[in-house]
Amino acid sequence: MLRIGILASTRATDMEAILEAIRNKRLNAEIVCLISNKKNAYALERARRNGIEAIFVDPKGKDPVEYDMEIALELERRKVDLVLLIGYNRLLSPQFVKKFRNRIMNIHPSLLPAFPGWDLNVHRAVLESGVKITGCTLHFVDEKMDAGPIILQKAVEVREDDDEESLKRRVQEAESEVLVEGIRLFQEGRIIVEQGKTRILREGETKPLSNHRD
Repeated sequence: MLRIGILASTRATDMEAILEAIRNKRLNAEIVCLISNKKNAYALERARRNGIEAIFVDPKGKDPVEYDMEIALELERRKVDLVLLIGYNRLLSPQFVKKFRNRIMNIHPSLLPAFPGWDLNVHRAVLESGVKITGCTLHFVDEKMDAGPIILQKAVEVREDDDEESLKRRVQEAESEVLVEGIRLFQEGRIIVEQGKTRILREGETKPLSNHRD
């Protein structure tokens, strides 16, 4: 069974889709903890309501590396296999990324590399740009912001009557689908990282012996 740890700063809405997929046996996984850097984040309450261990780690007075290593220790204590960032508003330190290389996934509300950034700021930028298509991106986290190897993307139409909130709602629906699919592929060992890019193996395809991870 895949052991998942979630880092969240706001509401962790996308976690509901993962829980539903677990209940429906689409995923053989367990969310073992949710960690937040915000004491009053609704994500903590959402976790508690679903019987998930909710942990607040206070960043006050700690440098980024010290803080990240404290979180890493909590994840390692719980033998977490995969770390998910769902609305997590901190840039992870290189030390944390190295410790969990290719085991940290972030869900981002645009089609990267277009429109990096945070939450409603992203949707605002999309609307102001006039593009007709946006979407979401699931990617592995590396040392740069919103720049790691892309795993999956899903397009969402931008409607003429959209505002930031309406666009966000539809993008979140896509995020939920992509997250569940990405977790499934990860658990099945079908995501290969080669030279900074991912390759998704077909069902039944075996990993090449010459696979070089970076």
